[in-house]
Amino acid sequence: MTDQTNLASKLADLKLVQNTLIECEQKLMTATNDQTIRERLEKMLASDRDNLSDIDEAIAKFGNTVQPRDITQKHVEKISQMMSGSELTEYDKFFQLELLKHQQTMTGLVIHKAAQSLNDELQDAMESLNKVNFENRAHQEVLKGVLYFVGTRELTGQEPDMGIWASVEQGIAALKGVVSSAANAVK
Repeated sequence: MTDQTNLASKLADLKLVQNTLIECEQKLMTATNDQTIRERLEKMLASDRDNLSDIDEAIAKFGNTVQPRDITQKHVEKISQMMSGSELTEYDKFFQLELLKHQQTMTGLVIHKAAQSLNDELQDAMESLNKVNFENRAHQEVLKGVLYFVGTRELTGQEPDMGIWASVEQGIAALKGVVSSAANAVK
């Protein structure tokens, strides 16, 4: 496979996983009774829908479209089955979502870095992925808070300390500050 075919394949995987993230978030929103978690999922879902158009933009600028790899298709099918089934607890399902978010973040970062190493034109084509990558990283922080809440409830039957949400919000604010600083430094 050529470098550009490999990159096109990873972009196709990225889009497929993004659609799976959206599907999983929709399922978890309807499955949770916690209003705070539902609100955070709604924000994440809106962001992920916007990010899908940014991924589509990168694919269009790249101009070399291929199908996602078979292994990625099998992976997301398995995740969809697990999220629809009853064998996983709510905690397990949120944990799977966080793992998928991590995969998406790292894949996006690697695609962007690979495009930078190939040529300036590809780097420019992949620039819209920067926003997607940083938002996915912020989503991981939100999901970390959700895991604390849901996990504590499942293990103890007790409500967790509400200070966890403050820590999550501080982590997201710090991450946004780093992104803003990096963006200003590039200009």
